[in-house]
Amino acid sequence: MDTQPAWAFPEQMRLEGDGIQLREWAEDDVAALVELYDDPEIDRWTPIVSPFDTLAARSYLSDARAARAEGRKMQLAITTDGVRARGEVLLFRSDADARDAEIGYGVAAPFRGRGLATRSVRLLATYATRRLRPRRVVLRIEEANTASAGVARASGFELTEDEPVFRPAKGREVVLRTWSYGGEG
Repeated sequence: MDTQPAWAFPEQMRLEGDGIQLREWAEDDVAALVELYDDPEIDRWTPIVSPFDTLAARSYLSDARAARAEGRKMQLAITTDGVRARGEVLLFRSDADARDAEIGYGVAAPFRGRGLATRSVRLLATYATRRLRPRRVVLRIEEANTASAGVARASGFELTEDEPVFRPAKGREVVLRTWSYGGEG
């Protein structure tokens, strides 16, 4: 049982920095969510349902709002202009250790390779460190996911010596390595 209190996320969240604007998801983002999550790479590395269609996107938004209202998770659209969603970054209390804040992310295929994930993760990690004050901010990444390991390094995270974390996902057990945020690197 989680004995940690829910985090007090602000009522409306908007973070800006390094050419990135993170904002709350809106109802008119359904098509952007489908573009982001109906993708073989997202299917390969995340627990997101596939195929990911309009119905899945609406359900995803509803679940995200409920988790946010309960203080369990904050899911933000990654934008460069404050409008068009190019990906998502999320922050939640880690299930491996409730003292840790964990970040997850994904960038839609047309926008990969532009540093959006790196800048978004760094921006959210800095926010979490300063505002929520967890023991540490972590990423959990499958060892074979070299693209995500690159994002981790570039955004100021370092691979830890923690024991691997095992999570069930899509009928298999996923083995995740823990990366910890080292600061504004």
